[in-house]
This record gives sequence, structure tokens and C-alpha cells, in this order.
Amino acid sequence: MTRVFSGVKPTGHLTLGNYLGAMRQWVAVDQHRSDALFCVVDLHALTVDHDPARVRRLSRQAASLLLAAGLDPGLCTVFVQSHVDEHARLSYLLECVATDGEMRRMIQYKEKAARERVRGGSVRLSLLTYPVLMAADILAYGADEVPVGDDQAQHVELARDLAVRFNQRYGHTFMVPRATLPGVAARVMNLQEPASKMGKSDDVGPGIVYLLDEPDVVRKKVMRAVTDSGREVVYDREARPGLANLLEILAACAGGEPAELAGDYDSYGALKKDTAEAVVEVLRPLRERHKELCADPGYVEGVLREGARKARAMARPTVDAAYRAIGLLPPVAETADR
Repeated sequence: MTRVFSGVKPTGHLTLGNYLGAMRQWVAVDQHRSDALFCVVDLHALTVDHDPARVRRLSRQAASLLLAAGLDPGLCTVFVQSHVDEHARLSYLLECVATDGEMRRMIQYKEKAARERVRGGSVRLSLLTYPVLMAADILAYGADEVPVGDDQAQHVELARDLAVRFNQRYGHTFMVPRATLPGVAARVMNLQEPASKMGKSDDVGPGIVYLLDEPDVVRKKVMRAVTDSGREVVYDREARPGLANLLEILAACAGGEPAELAGDYDSYGALKKDTAEAVVEVLRPLRERHKELCADPGYVEGVLREGARKARAMARPTVDAAYRAIGLLPPVAETADR
């Protein structure tokens, strides 16, 4: 059976982009056709300045939203990254295989480091090396497929390179994974800045629809979305990015193709209204189920505890094999005193 691994980072509240670009695919397809693991990757949230209490709160919220979206613990494994030691164990081994040049070529590192330099600051070392931790997340489980947005595809390519290099140097140990990209609405853009992704790490933003936004808040954000010059409703991602974003969101929520949907509208207002209602209806069952889960925290805790146990059992043989292959002495077995 194909094994799939993917995760969400608790650096902010999950957004419509997270749902349409990833979570809905996990629920509708991946958990049914594969041996699937879905992880709240909380260690990755430590690569930037953070409030510890907020990370814990957002980690729990992310896990609850994954379940509210429809991930079934009977079909897949849902867990928190820091609850499984094998992620950190393998990450160091892969740092011993990766190169400094590879890390510094990672687009997200280059962009964030450049912004910090302009402000006279410096990024954390963990931001430079976190693609190696992401590779460890994937390789520890022998994942065949990694569903990601196109902005993360470079990191999966690094995981592939590290797996091949490790296998060539130390003997076959890792499955070489491949990235799988969703189709329409794979990258939902900010409603106010359609050239930028709808990112959950932004603290505030009228262009970001969060999964737990109230319906009236969703409507207000969509109705205020930036469109483009001109009156004709056409689908053109390059020339009319704001309009294209709305059409892609509508297509993802209500069905159809963006270019065909454009022909149904003769005004931006009508398109925005229908898009807003489509988003509200898509999020309604998720918000209702999340409310139920918040009233039963013991259930979520139980899912995460069992998920970590299952994940640990899957990852440990591969990570132990990697330790042996790279040349580390196995631990001496303890014996009972006689």
C-alpha cells in the first residue's frame, strides 16, 4: 500500500488555503487509498520567534481541525511531531549527509534571511536546517508520496536527494519519496494581495480567511477582496490575478472550472457574493465539528496518544537501521541483575 506523509505547522491559525490546498485532499482521497500519516509539525514552529503557550495552543487547535475536517483515526494516523523522538534522531543523521550549500539555496531560507538582514537581525540556525528535519519527517516513515503545495516542492526534492545520497554511501535504507501536487486551488492567494499566498503565519489580515472565522467575517473578507481593472469577468491568472483567485476559490468550493465559471458572471459583485456563500458552506460542517471536539478534549488527547504510538512503531525500525548503517554503535542491552 502507498504510504503518504504530510503535516501542518502550528505557526498560525489554519486558513482556507490550508483546507482547499491540502486538508480536503487528505480527507477525501489520501486517507482512503493509502497508509497515511498526518502530523502537527510543532518542532518546525520553533525555527522563528514564538510564544511557547501559543505554540501549544495552536498545536492542539491544528490537531482538532484535522479531525474536524474529516480525518478518521480508524483510517489514518494523526499525531504531533514532538511526541515521536525519531524525527529529531534522524534529523541529525541527515544533517551529516546534507551540505551547507544545499541549505542556503532553499528559497524560503533565502527570503526570510534577506528580510532579517534588512532589519539588522539574523535568523535562527534551525531555520537554515529545518528542511533536513522535514526530510527526516518524510524518510522516517518510508513515505512514497508527500502531498504539498508548490512552495514546498523544493523541500521534497531535498528529501529525495538526501535519501539517494544516504543509500549510495551507507547502503539502501530509505524509500525515495515523490511530491504530489493538488490541482485547482493548490495555492489559494491572499484576498488583498493576490500575488502572495494566503499564509497562516500572518498575525492579522483582511485577505486571509481562517477556518474558524464566523460566517459574517468570511463574507466581509471575500466581498472586500481585491479585483483588477476592467469590468469583464474573465479567468486570466497572469493578467487578472485577483479575479482568478476568486474564480479558483469558487471552483474549489462549488465545483466547476474557473474559466467556465467566469462566463456565468457579468459583474464582480455577483461573483464575490457567490464565492463568499460557497466558502461559508464549505466551512460550516468543519466549524460545527470543531466545536464538538473542543467540548471533548479527552477524545483529541486519546487520538494523539494512539497516533504517536503507531507513528513511533512505524518510524523506529527505519531510524534504527539508519543509525547502524551510518556507523553508530548500537546501545548495549540492559540485563537484569542476578
